[in-house]
Formats: sequence, structure tokens, C-alpha cells
Amino acid sequence: MPTVRENIAYTFEHFMLIYRGTLVRVARAVALIVLAALALEVFVFNVNYFASAEYRTIDLTDRLSLTQSDDGSYVLTDVDHVMEFWNLNTEVRNIRLAFDPDQPAQLISVKIQFTDDAHQTYFDSTEYTVGVPLADISTKVEQSMFVNLQTAGRVENLRIEIAGEGAGGEVSYPILLDGVYLNAHRPFAFSGWRFGAVLILLLGAYLFRPKSAIYRIRIVENPRKSKAGIVCAVAVEVALLTLFLFYGSNLVGVATAGYNYGSWDGASLVNTFEVGGDNAQQYAELAKSMAEGKLYLEEEPPQWLKDMADPYDKGARDEAQKATGEPYLFDVAYYDGHYYVYFGVVPVLLFHLPFYLLTGANFPTAIGVLVMAIAFVLGATALLDRFARYHFRAVSLGMYLLLQIPLVACSGILYLVKFPTFYSLPIMCGLAFSVWGLYCWSRSSMARHRCGWLFAGSLCMALVAGCRPQLLVLSFLAFPLFWRTYITERRLLTAAGAREFACLAAPYVMVAAGIMGYNYARFGSFTDFGANYNLTVNDMTKRGMNAGRLAPAFFTYFLQPPCMTGVFPFLQPAPFDTTYMGQTIKEVTFGGIFACLPVLWVLAFSKRILGMRARQRLTRTIMGVIVVLLGSGVVVALADAELAGILQRYYADFSFMFLAAAVLLYFVVNEQLARTRRAHDLMLKLLIALVCASVTYSLLLCLVPETGWYSNVYPWAYQDLLQTALFWK
Repeated sequence: MPTVRENIAYTFEHFMLIYRGTLVRVARAVALIVLAALALEVFVFNVNYFASAEYRTIDLTDRLSLTQSDDGSYVLTDVDHVMEFWNLNTEVRNIRLAFDPDQPAQLISVKIQFTDDAHQTYFDSTEYTVGVPLADISTKVEQSMFVNLQTAGRVENLRIEIAGEGAGGEVSYPILLDGVYLNAHRPFAFSGWRFGAVLILLLGAYLFRPKSAIYRIRIVENPRKSKAGIVCAVAVEVALLTLFLFYGSNLVGVATAGYNYGSWDGASLVNTFEVGGDNAQQYAELAKSMAEGKLYLEEEPPQWLKDMADPYDKGARDEAQKATGEPYLFDVAYYDGHYYVYFGVVPVLLFHLPFYLLTGANFPTAIGVLVMAIAFVLGATALLDRFARYHFRAVSLGMYLLLQIPLVACSGILYLVKFPTFYSLPIMCGLAFSVWGLYCWSRSSMARHRCGWLFAGSLCMALVAGCRPQLLVLSFLAFPLFWRTYITERRLLTAAGAREFACLAAPYVMVAAGIMGYNYARFGSFTDFGANYNLTVNDMTKRGMNAGRLAPAFFTYFLQPPCMTGVFPFLQPAPFDTTYMGQTIKEVTFGGIFACLPVLWVLAFSKRILGMRARQRLTRTIMGVIVVLLGSGVVVALADAELAGILQRYYADFSFMFLAAAVLLYFVVNEQLARTRRAHDLMLKLLIALVCASVTYSLLLCLVPETGWYSNVYPWAYQDLLQTALFWK
């Protein structure tokens, strides 16, 4: 009998005999891509290093008239923060402001003015021109301390002023400056993050090029290769999700000796800490109350709130708070003298309560968001794989991945990971339970024992009610998925069918009983989740429904073009105007999904494509699924606007529905054009372009500076990211 070593050697030799040529070609291509990424990093992204190599540096430090500290640094204060140099009469290519790295980190906005051959006086922005923009400099990022200037000939006079406010907010004085230099030599800076990002982009471009072999690997005919490719793609997505979440360190709530070390306890390998302020601890506080057998929060509301005739009027609450000096909890439900959490209870039972009972500490909500984001990626991938393998036989690995990537990246979960707070957790849980519920339902059709899969699927779908009730509309997909089996074929009338239907319905009854009991114990009503008692920016008890809010919401959520600028990361908050003569709840948004996600444009041809499907198949399952997804997406978006408002995180409530419908339509088109080479290649090239544009928008949205995110809390560190991208500055 051959040994294990001999078996491994034989398998390896057999594998190499078959795939040696392919592996050699792939290895050669990867090596060339790595060299190309390396060349870009060294020679292109370090262009300033080579351009400044021949500069003759001029030291202006001795000409500073600022006070010096004991260690020799020059001190900029709120009174003396202007540096002016006269009679330079020299060409100026760049300025280096060498700030002392040992001072507290901050982002400083610097205003630079000069006179040159084209300007006899300092110039600034006018009605028709734009002057020299403010330069944002981090006291901890060396590359930001260099500012390239575009002058006309020789510079005569130079003025450098620390602006009172800028990208970094209010300036904190004193500021220590080691020196000022003209035409300074740029240091060589190899960025591992930039090199890795470029390498991934180049590998992706090579992998998904129209002539790639992955478009010839059909997932039905080549299950091993296709599953290996899918696993690799998911592993990369999970790794990137994890890195992105931990990049926003101010919202993570986890500390070690090398990560968030300012909140590290100095003893534990890992410890948790509170982030986001008092308002962000609702789930953690509810877990503590549940551990004591209570359903309301332990914190006692102030007496003035209990005495108010209408505690839900924000203006009146703010006035009472000013008069008494006693604060109240914001964005919690207030009812009968107690604070309650109106967000879904399932995340508490899933994460916070068990963690508190085991450790006595608050569960870091961001970790829960990450766990459920990964669960969503895995569930969406499995669901897509299920549909591709059992409903569309012509789907290739390339086509599958080309659609799986935007299904994940453009569904809104990246924005939830960007802000992994208790606001994001119930939405993320609802999405994860939904895709796994749909997967289990889909899996039941081919299983020998359907009851288990049906029960598991319905349990996941029912738990959505305790996370994000809006997403319960996805349960209506049961009609197109099961109608033919249980109604048309009358399986429901058989004993087996009756048992299966009981397994399908039982979890809904069980979960509904639990949630209704939870609602009744808190508010005396089986159907009251407590959202109307929310202490928020408007009186939810009187919000009601108004058709006037639908038009601006529809435009914002679906049709509004993105607002762009010419500076990385390019996206800006979209403007908002309305003729609705009432209060509109609105946070910053960045454009409607149909304008910003070109991959969805296929939905405009839904009727024609569904007609193609009808001619291909006698069954109408896919058609029914697409119709329910589209209808559900519109209903959820407009319901969100009516009940709560227009917020960027709410895009995650409905984006997946439209993306899933679009994916199925692309599968139908791919099936129809599989035998027509030229038309199929044209469709593939168009799809690649649409996917690239959609994913690019979603990735840039992750990096847009926003209040409360890393860019706002640590603007001096965020500047490092900007300098990495804007390498030519």
C-alpha cells in the first residue's frame, strides 16, 4: 500500500501534468503585475522625490521673527501666527514647514500667499478667479509638510499664515515649528497600503478582463474550480471588510497594546471600552437591565421630563433642559416614566446580553456589525450560488463574481461598517438573517428532508422582525418560491406538504409571540414597538403619514445624481431642496441608487428581459422573485422616508433588493446570449464597465469625510490617507 507521502507526490505530479502550462502562464502574469505595481509605487507615486532631487534648498528659518522655546523650536500663538519673507527674488517650487513631531497631533490649515512676476501684490479668490487654496498639514504626517507651489517666475514676497479654522477645525495653540525651507528635497516614501491597493486593482483588472479564462469556467460543469474561485473572492472581501472596520478605530470599542492604546487597560490582551457617547450605549444598557429582570433602562429620567405635558416636543425638551441643567437621553423611547430601547431586541439577545453575562463588560457593537456583515457576505454568496447553479446553467465563474461583487459592495453594508454603531447593527442583522433565510428556503427545494431547511429559513426570516421590521417584506418571496410546489401542484394537500407548511409557518408564530409579548410587557400593546415614543428631533407621536414627503424621498433615494468635486475622494454631500411645507428629517446623502449605481440600469429593461425568460421556461419563479424584489424595494424606501426620514444608512434597507433583481436579470440575459458569441462579448464588456463604476462609487463613499467618523475625530491621521492618494501634491 502506498504511503501518505507517495499519495501526495502522485497527486502533485498528476496535477502539474495537467495544469503546468496554465500555472506557468498565471505565475508569469502575476509576476509582471507585481513588477508593474512596484514600478508605479517607486517611479510614479514618488514623482516628487525625483523632481526635487536637483532642487537647491533655501533655509528661511533664520529669518523667522517668532519667539523660540527652550528647545529651540519657534512658537506660533493665537496672536503671532503669521510668517512673512520679503525680497526673496528666487524661484519657489515647494515650501516645507517642519513642525515639531513631539507636539500634540493636529491638522493645521495654512494660508499661503506670494507675489511673483505675474502678481505685484498678494492675490486671493475673486468673483472670477480662485486663489491659492488652504494647505492642510498634519503635525504627524511628514509628507503633508511639503506644499508644492505653482508660481509665475520668481517669487519676491511670501506670506504664510496659520488659518483660524480649516479642515482640522479650530487650531490649538501653541504650535511648535522647527523650520521653514524653500525648494526642499522630498523624502522617498514607499507606502505599503498604496502598493497593496494598486496591486489588488491590477490583479482585478487582469482577472476580469474580457478574454479571461474565468468566463470559460461554467459553475455547473466545473464545480470544484468555481467553488475554489468563489471561496478565494469571499476571503478577500471578508479581509477588506475587516480592515476597513478596524481602520475607523474611534468607533470600534476594542483596545490592545498596539491598537486604540489610549483606551487600553494596560493588563489585558484585549479590553473593550465605550465609544460614541452615552446615546450609543443603549444596547449595552438594555443588556444590563435584562440581566436584572427589567425591560427598561436603569437610568432614571429627570423629573422635568416626567412632568412635561408633551415630552416628545424637542423644542420644549431643550428649553426645559436649559432651565434645569439636567440632561436627558436622546433617541430612546420614553414611556410612563422610563427609558426604553425601541430598536430591535434580537441583537441584544444575540450579542450584548450573553457577552455581559459572561464578562460583565459591554459588548463592542462594532464587532457585532462586522460579524453580521461577514454573515451577510457569506449568505448572499451562497444564495447567489444557489440560484446560479440550479436556475441558470450558462453562468460562468467570471459572470458570477462580476455580479457577486456589486451585490456585496453596493448593498449599503460598507456604509454600515463605516459607522458600526447600534444604529447599524439591527439593519446589518436584518440583512444577514434575510439572505440566510432565503438560502435555506431555496435549499429546501432540492433537499430530501425539507422540513429542517424550511424551519431554519423561516426562523431566520422571522427573526428579522426583531432586528429591522421593514425587511420583513422579503418574506413575501415565499409566494414565488413555493407557489408552484404547494399550490399549483397541490402538495399542500398531502400529509408531507402539510408538515412542511407547518415547518414554514411555525417559526413566524413563535417569533411573533415572543416579540408581541415583549411589546406588551413594555407598552401594553402587542403591536407597539415603541418607535412613536422616541425622543428624537421631531414628535413621532404626531408624525403621521403625508404624501408630500414621498416625492423628495423618491428623488433622493433613487434619482439624485452624485455631487462631485475634483479632489479625492471626489464625492460630496448631495444638495437637498423640497417644496414640502413641513418638517423633513434629513441627514447627508450622496445620491440616488439609480444615478450612482449604473449596474442597476438593467432594471429599465425588466419587462423585455422577463419576456425572454418566459419564452425560455414554463415556470415563473424567477419572474415572481424579481417582481417581489422590485416592489419591496420601493415600498421599503418610501416607508422609511415616511416613518423616519431620509438617511444614508437607510439605503441598506432597500439597495440589496434592487441589486438582487438586477443580478437575476443579468443571469437571464447571459442565458439568452450564451450561444451568440459577439452579442455575449459585447454584453460582458458593458457589464464590466457598469460594475466598475458602481463599485468605485461605493468604495469612494467609504472614504468621504463625515462627522463622527475617523476623518472627523482624527483629521491629522486621515491626512495620511489623503497624502497617499494625492501623491502629486
